[in-house]
Formats: sequence, C-alpha cells, structure tokens
Amino acid sequence: MPVIGSRQSIRIEASLPEYFRRRLRRRAAHLRPPPADDTLWYLGEMMHRFSFSDNFFDYYQGQLGNRPLALLYGDAQATRDPRLRCLLLQRLGDLALFLGAFFPERYAKRGIHQDYFVGMGSAAYDYLSEKARHHRHIYRELTDGFVHMLELVAHAGSNGGESDSERVLRLYARWLETGDPTLAVQLRRLGVTPQSREGH
Repeated sequence: MPVIGSRQSIRIEASLPEYFRRRLRRRAAHLRPPPADDTLWYLGEMMHRFSFSDNFFDYYQGQLGNRPLALLYGDAQATRDPRLRCLLLQRLGDLALFLGAFFPERYAKRGIHQDYFVGMGSAAYDYLSEKARHHRHIYRELTDGFVHMLELVAHAGSNGGESDSERVLRLYARWLETGDPTLAVQLRRLGVTPQSREGH
C-alpha cells in the first residue's frame, strides 16, 4: 500500500478501473461485434494496473524505464519455464497494447509505428491463447482484433476527441505520491474519485 509521510496511506478504490471500464463499454458499443464482457474487464484491469509506476516501468540499463518489447520477446523465447514464458508474454502483449494506444506519437518520433505494436502484441497474445492456464478466450479475442483493441483503448481514454488518458494516469500517479488535494480535485473533474484514510 503506498504511504504518504509516516501516517497516511491510500485506499485504492474501484473508481479508476470503473472509470476505464465505463469508457471501454461506451466505445465498445460501436463495434460489430462488440468485445466480450470478459475482454473489456481485462482491458480495464490492464489500464488500471499500468497507472501505477511500479507496474508500468522496469529497471533497464540502470534506470527506470520500459524494457524494449523485442527484448521482452527474446527473454520469453529464451526461458525454459513455461509459466515464466507466459508471464513475460502477457506483459509483452499488455505493454504493446497500452503503449500503442496511449503513446503512438512518442514512438512514431523514434520510427516505431503501429504495425510494430500490432505484431508484437498479437504474437504474444496468440501464444497465450494456446498455452495460458486461464483466460485463453480473452487472449484469442485480443489476438484476432488487436488493431480494434488499440483503437478501443485509445478512445476509452479520450474526451471529446482529445485524448486525456495520459493526463488521468499522470495525475493519478502524482496524487498517489503526494496526496495533493489540488490533484484530487482535477481527478474528480475527470470522473475519478480518489479517497484516503488514516491509520492503515
């Protein structure tokens, strides 16, 4: 549980995942056929999970950052442990989907375009759809409709055509670190209601 100072800790409410799920459901209604409820649940959980820097970033080359997807893929291929391979490929698929949806302009400046995220992510999910212990049907849908899932996740974080998903995640991460009430007000205006409590 993240701690602010020595006394206050943050109670993570369902508001952030529900914020994303509500937007996912709204956008999914325009797709034919719409994604299964299980798939929307998975996407909402992924977006929530990556809103925490500890889940989103790795230590790479001595500093906090994102390990390149190609290296994650290489790690997954190199391991002989089937469970570890699935964990690495799930992270690869989720990161490809998240980064490709939320930060395409940032990567395009480096010459990395959508087809890279599609190739990496769909290959990872395809393996999981055959080998994972759980959620194979979700991974199959993510594989078959990866391009649509990119658009769905990107639009789930948009407001009136202007993407605010990065702003929500950044504000939420900063609020978790500082407890700043000004940030809490900004989050409420975006439909996210953070709450804190003493003594936990």
